[in-house]
Amino acid sequence: MNANTNANYPFRASARRTLDLEQRAVAALDAKLSEDFDQACRLILACPGRVVVTGMGKSGHIARKVAATLASTGTPAFFVHPGEASHGDLGMITAKDVVLALSNSGETDEITALLPLLKRMGAPLISMTGRPGSTLARHAQAHLDAGVEREACPLDLAPTSSTTAALALGDALAVALLEARGFTAEEFALSHPGGSLGRRLLLKVEDLMHSGERLPKVAMGSPLKDALLEITHKGLGFTCVVDEGDRLIGVFTDGDLRRTLDQHADLRALRVDEVMTRGGKRIPPGMLAAEAVKIMEDNRITALAVVDEQERPIGALHMHDLLISGVI
Repeated sequence: MNANTNANYPFRASARRTLDLEQRAVAALDAKLSEDFDQACRLILACPGRVVVTGMGKSGHIARKVAATLASTGTPAFFVHPGEASHGDLGMITAKDVVLALSNSGETDEITALLPLLKRMGAPLISMTGRPGSTLARHAQAHLDAGVEREACPLDLAPTSSTTAALALGDALAVALLEARGFTAEEFALSHPGGSLGRRLLLKVEDLMHSGERLPKVAMGSPLKDALLEITHKGLGFTCVVDEGDRLIGVFTDGDLRRTLDQHADLRALRVDEVMTRGGKRIPPGMLAAEAVKIMEDNRITALAVVDEQERPIGALHMHDLLISGVI
């Protein structure tokens, strides 16, 4: 095919055909779910060891992803290459493990060669194939049907729709197990400590808040001038206002200052508690920083007072801190 022909080729039409075929392949999985899916989940939930995921070729690439997804969502799992398993890596599998084997044909030599050994070992086998009558499917305690009508490849040869279906079914398995375990965001964060994901899930307000001398705070009855100086010196756009017991009774913000300028010609005689926002939004130090972001967004504010159990301000959190930390 020459360059001129390439230039006029309907690339987007081809892409749309592929996407349509793969979407239909994934949609068709719903009707294929059976009691075997429940059995697979029960086998894994009862497993005292780990889920050993295996697959060859393109199915192997999907198997690696399925293992990674399981491991990150509360189901300990790892990938074993079936070819290497026959040459020593089978020692990584124990009778306490569950084996999840992926093969579109269900006849992959490197995997079927392992069947007698797995049977002898006593490790339960879950298969994911495109052929329920295949060797692998027949020897499994639970079979997950990932069969597709045809590949998106126009030659119906390259694994395309079949690998997409297997990937989606693997995700469905992982999520069903996650929900059954009651897996939490905090537990998820423990296996994702790096990058922005870990920061969003692990950082707490107390890790980011301004405290001690950096906390903006004035006493009730203070001249408005003192509150303005406190806001300027601490640079957070607001100050806490406390009573005689050091309890938070309100906040005075940049927005309050603008409203005060609109309503009062002379600011010199004003006290801060006359023009503050009474009460004000407040959060505990142990709250996840990501939750604080939502409170700020919902209330269209850029800072929050952090209080202890006695409602005494112990810190201040600003949107800028959340940006710098990578929480947002």
